[in-house]
Amino acid sequence: MVEITETWIDSLAPNSAAIKNGHDLIKKGKFTAFHQSEDELVLFGICAGSGKTPYTPSADFVFPDKPVMRCSCPSRQIPCKHVLGLLYAYSDGKPFSTEVVPDELAAKREKAEKREEKKAKEAAEGTAPKTKKVNKSALKKKIMAQLQGLDVLEKLTFSLIRRGLGTLDAKELKIIQEHVKQMGSFYLNGAQIQLRKLHMILSAGGNPEYTYSFAAEQFAVIHAFIKKGRAHLNAKLEDPELALDHESTIEEWLGHAWQLSELKEARLVSPEAELIQLSFLSYDDASRLEFVDNGYWMQMDSGEIHSTVQYRPYKAAKLMREEDSFFEVARVPALYRYPGDMNRRVRYESFTSRPLEEQDIAQIRQYAAGSYIEAIKKVKNQLKNPLGDPNPVMLLHVDKVVTDEEGRLFIADAGGDTLGLQDVIGDTTVQLVKYLPEDSLKDIAMLVLFDHQPQSGQLRAQPLSIVNKHEIIRLLY
Repeated sequence: MVEITETWIDSLAPNSAAIKNGHDLIKKGKFTAFHQSEDELVLFGICAGSGKTPYTPSADFVFPDKPVMRCSCPSRQIPCKHVLGLLYAYSDGKPFSTEVVPDELAAKREKAEKREEKKAKEAAEGTAPKTKKVNKSALKKKIMAQLQGLDVLEKLTFSLIRRGLGTLDAKELKIIQEHVKQMGSFYLNGAQIQLRKLHMILSAGGNPEYTYSFAAEQFAVIHAFIKKGRAHLNAKLEDPELALDHESTIEEWLGHAWQLSELKEARLVSPEAELIQLSFLSYDDASRLEFVDNGYWMQMDSGEIHSTVQYRPYKAAKLMREEDSFFEVARVPALYRYPGDMNRRVRYESFTSRPLEEQDIAQIRQYAAGSYIEAIKKVKNQLKNPLGDPNPVMLLHVDKVVTDEEGRLFIADAGGDTLGLQDVIGDTTVQLVKYLPEDSLKDIAMLVLFDHQPQSGQLRAQPLSIVNKHEIIRLLY
């Protein structure tokens, strides 16, 4: 059975309230029985509810990477607080007596086992999963609409640039807002996001020099999107199969939501991967009208740093579980990779976990880039692509952290090259480094987020986490 730890249980919870309520059930003595099956693969118990009939939560680990959580309560949350309480009791070492699995639960297990056996048989026989048929006629109409939308977007940007940024007033800002809505009719979600971002920059006020610099950079992004989007869509129309681009991020910019079956068909999947989360942050992205939960993970067999991203639209945020930091090693049966360059987005359907060990820490440190010159070259190549992630992340080896006469912090590699540390995103982390003991800032690995500042042309680097010989110190979590 999977190792049941509190961190792993927390990762299953639909929200923080469910975590608290699960613990409270144990503290208040609501459980009257804790049982496990003879093979120790099923946990089940009895928990007092609001009515006369108690609830019967259970957790079935016959398939460790896909545990099945059940409960007789009316809650729509899976797992509910009763199942979470059952799991917390097990992880806390509460005594579980060995009992026969109830008939109703045994029948459900048998059905689930048969379904999994059928899937395994089909996989062994090489039976290809049913792929969704593409309505080529509808797709061509969508592509034509997108091309029309790009023409409209191009006319708008040319018009705004000809007028000059210094002359833009409330009327032009209103026109941009109207075009944001219009881009939705052309199936151009990416254009909506970028126009909304442009509107936010131009309407923010403040120092005009800074505003114009950011606006000029945003116009460059929109121009690149128009150029690359148009070339991609025209090439797609000439392809009889209307095939997706599995190499670049252009499909996502044009609004395509990748399905796991599509990633698998493109061979963008790795079996049996182990991931360790190095940093996690949640933020409000007003240009997307969504909250974003973003984790940075290292794939242990390759040293690649991937990102996991969950978007929670404003309208549905209350109904979606907010992701959180994960402090153990995630064992993933199948790791799906999205098209892209550095810090590719990844997804997985299920996972098991194990505790983080010192040998894992040592392995992470071995992957840290030793030369800042080579690291910066890689980052600059990423930033040359206007449609790439503007904030790439790398793990760097730090020989030592030094401070100049003005109190600014720099990290130095073994060759003596230095890189200045500055805060990029809203939360400050640079100042936190100053509070760490001096001996913990030598011979370390540091996860760094890069950013290009348009006003000065400088490359900024913000520390996210520090990996010493014994632990991962998260400056954001």
